[in-house]
Amino acid sequence: MSAETIQQTPLANLHVELGAKMVPFAGWNMPVQYTSITDEHTAVREAVGVFDISHMGQFFLSGSGAEEWLNTILANDVKKLSIGQAQYTFMLNEQGGVIDDLIIYRFGDDQIFLVVNASMIDVDFAWLNKHLISGLTLTNESDAWAGMAVQGPDAVACYAKLFPGRELPKRNGIDRWEENGENCIVCRTGYTGEDGFEFFSSAENGSAWFKKFIDAGAKPCGLGARDTLRLEVCYPLNGSDLSVERTPLQAGLGFFCALDTEFIGADVLRRQKEEGLVERLVAIKYTGKGPPPRAHYSVFSKQGEQIGELSSGAMSPSLKQGIAMTYLPVDSAKIDTLVDIDVRGRRYEAKVVKKPFYKKG
Repeated sequence: MSAETIQQTPLANLHVELGAKMVPFAGWNMPVQYTSITDEHTAVREAVGVFDISHMGQFFLSGSGAEEWLNTILANDVKKLSIGQAQYTFMLNEQGGVIDDLIIYRFGDDQIFLVVNASMIDVDFAWLNKHLISGLTLTNESDAWAGMAVQGPDAVACYAKLFPGRELPKRNGIDRWEENGENCIVCRTGYTGEDGFEFFSSAENGSAWFKKFIDAGAKPCGLGARDTLRLEVCYPLNGSDLSVERTPLQAGLGFFCALDTEFIGADVLRRQKEEGLVERLVAIKYTGKGPPPRAHYSVFSKQGEQIGELSSGAMSPSLKQGIAMTYLPVDSAKIDTLVDIDVRGRRYEAKVVKKPFYKKG
């Protein structure tokens, strides 16, 4: 795909019909909002919203020894996955840097479903193919599927309206079935801090399913609300909070790395754990009022030295406060440490706080 090419999801025309404001994101034409970011954010926190996630990639891996092979490529321990379960994990380079964070689902013995980030579909597929061993089959079916994330406290009720008598999988579970001859997949995961699920259908029926979820009570939501929701619970964004320059340990995500397995980059992570980190990803929020903090704004110590740069930032609709994440040297990363964020030449005080910013209740 050339830099100028903007791809359309199967739901693109429907978004326009529904009045969405469309923007380029990760090479895709995506809805940033329909009504307002705050309105959509609140719907997910208090009721239920539906997001188009058709831009994300869907890979299928099969063959004898698929789990053992994935344990040499991905950071989490695939062998811990029971059939019907999901797992958050990382694909790392030889330096331990994050190529992508992804979720894998185990359909059955030696049958794996992988959902990868939109901007990384080609990179991930090439990386996996480069290391693929004989006897395994890896297919990229991203163009064949539409995806939607239904999120919020009323997500279960929304699902029950569409699929009466069909139970949602438990948290981090997966189910697949045929609906009127169409393959459907549902995954009980999410990126908002709320209960919910992802639903995958055929690309051609994606718009029809999206409308069905709206009719069942879900409010259509765009990327703006998806970003504020995930930031409030400190879920990282690949390419911003995660990058090839930094390891999962620096991002505070060592829990998802099985350091007793031999995956690409494992030796770097083990060494890093033994020697100690020099910087880590922290949550910071304004101590007072200020304009919305944004990625790439500089962070200064109280002594006036630049010590970091925001990786993510937004005005939190739930907290009515500016929140952000940034990598800081470990001696500046302690809870309650005061720093300054430079916003177009003016500095606003912020402090390091415990993750996440927002908790239910």
